[in-house]
Amino acid sequence: MPLDRKHKAQKLTFFKSDLQSELKIPYVSQGVSAGFPSPALDFLETTIDLNKALIEDPETTFYIKAEGHSMIDAGINDKDILIVDRSLEPADKKIAICFIDGEFTVKRLKLEKDGLYLMPENQAYKPIKISEENNFMIWGIVTYVIKKI
Repeated sequence: MPLDRKHKAQKLTFFKSDLQSELKIPYVSQGVSAGFPSPALDFLETTIDLNKALIEDPETTFYIKAEGHSMIDAGINDKDILIVDRSLEPADKKIAICFIDGEFTVKRLKLEKDGLYLMPENQAYKPIKISEENNFMIWGIVTYVIKKI
């Protein structure tokens, strides 16, 4: 059963993680006040490598660029980069990359007594009930969202 246009909410572009390169940037570990900044912050020399901080298993982790608006209420916007780990177990309420009927989508998993639903996080989109007729696989679990603000 092919999905109708209302379900084709996300176009995803996949990228493999690369821990051979380092991405060290200045890191303030104390937290940042929204008020007057502390003068002591000028003297911090700490860095963080985002590859190591955000990726637990490089062999099973991918970066995926989301396109579309079906997950905006979960904080996933058009062109955000998702960090997805294929080694994590799917669970109720997790946000997952799913393959359904020849297409990839990102949705929140919802396990009900009558089956599994892929839930959008935008009222303009309808939930997708997974049936035996669907060619379906949970491809990975979203662990982080990187966005431009």
